[in-house]
Amino acid sequence: MTTNSTSAPVTTIERLGNHVGQTVTLQGWVYDKSSKGKLHFIKLRDGTGICQCVAFKGDVSEELFEKLGHLGQESSLVLTGTIKAEPRAPGGYEMSVKEGRVVQQVEGYPITPKEHGPDFLLSNRHLWLRSKKQWALMRIRDAVITAIRRFYDERGFVCIDSPIFTPAACEGTSTLFEVQYFEDKAYLTQSGQLYAEASAMAFGKVYTFGPTFRAEKSKTRRHLTEFWMLEPEVAFADLDDIMQLAEDMLCYVVKQVLERRKPELLALERDLTKLECIQAPFPRLSYDEAAKILAQHPESTFKYGDDFGAPDETILSKMFDRPVMVHRYPKEVKAFYMKRDPADPSKALCVDVLGPEGVGEIIGGSQREEDLDALQGRIREHGLPEEAFAWYLDLRRYGSVPHAGFGLGLERTVGWIAGTEHVREASPYPRMMYRIYP
Repeated sequence: MTTNSTSAPVTTIERLGNHVGQTVTLQGWVYDKSSKGKLHFIKLRDGTGICQCVAFKGDVSEELFEKLGHLGQESSLVLTGTIKAEPRAPGGYEMSVKEGRVVQQVEGYPITPKEHGPDFLLSNRHLWLRSKKQWALMRIRDAVITAIRRFYDERGFVCIDSPIFTPAACEGTSTLFEVQYFEDKAYLTQSGQLYAEASAMAFGKVYTFGPTFRAEKSKTRRHLTEFWMLEPEVAFADLDDIMQLAEDMLCYVVKQVLERRKPELLALERDLTKLECIQAPFPRLSYDEAAKILAQHPESTFKYGDDFGAPDETILSKMFDRPVMVHRYPKEVKAFYMKRDPADPSKALCVDVLGPEGVGEIIGGSQREEDLDALQGRIREHGLPEEAFAWYLDLRRYGSVPHAGFGLGLERTVGWIAGTEHVREASPYPRMMYRIYP
């Protein structure tokens, strides 16, 4: 906490509960303003919350009162006053203004309380982030990230980040962004997993957390071309181990968000009962069990042997009030590095975690193939350049062990927890097939 020229301590709106009856200074922007006779009612936002600041003509200088009356939305200012509890006010506290100064008077702010279309709002994303619902979403995103890092830190994982430039594909070449790399070419990473496997062989339990890229020509509400992935990798682990890890992590993250971001969830009108029931155990279905359910569903066009599409995932996820784990898919629809099930070699030892409420896949994971010969054979089967995977095959030559991991899509997870319909709102600056501005 700092002080201003009046010696009143500078604080933030989220900390006003510690200053009831005290005189403090707030620094922020006008979220909304109204006037009534000798009173100005200014809703001030400072990035941590919104506070109603009441300026009575007799309590402030004539000059300040006059300036406050002409402030437009998003004008920046510094206000000093006394804090009192006020249940009817935003955030439960109110400031009686005594003095202040206008940093910048704004006119013509483009995003007004009226209805705007999504294209206009996305083109003004740099300003739209200041709106209450977008502010709440980003605060929830921050809490999800913080909870994820705490979870893995408490369990002894080491964060080892993977590179963004890669020499080859992780999961097929059709969705790669190719870039010029000096005199050669490289690709933007689809996943940090392969490098996380190498890190796990050095540190035992690791995770990588960063941006990934898919050149997928999809315009659905579930897709972005740039998104963040959390990818834990564990040596001496099998499929059951990482299914349990995923369940523990999701329960932990949802609990942390409920504890830390309840006002933001309420600002989004999120049904908290939907989150309060996210508790272990999660239902577990084999691919074959899930396929039988879809075969009997009147709205499904699913054919056995196919991967699940978004409509299939929606049907399955709406059957449960918590995430459902679908495991052991046909090997043909899964990546080359996934280990085959010894009990049924036609299946891969993999799992997809489908979020509830029709959210779709939020986690995809597997036990990795640790046998050198088997992995070399798969790379050849998939027509991948073996020389680009020489280092990856080294992991099977020198101290190979059973290991497993998964990838969690951050934006889909945030969107599910926050209850937003489109994943683009869970990213501060979304990148989609048809949008790269601002």
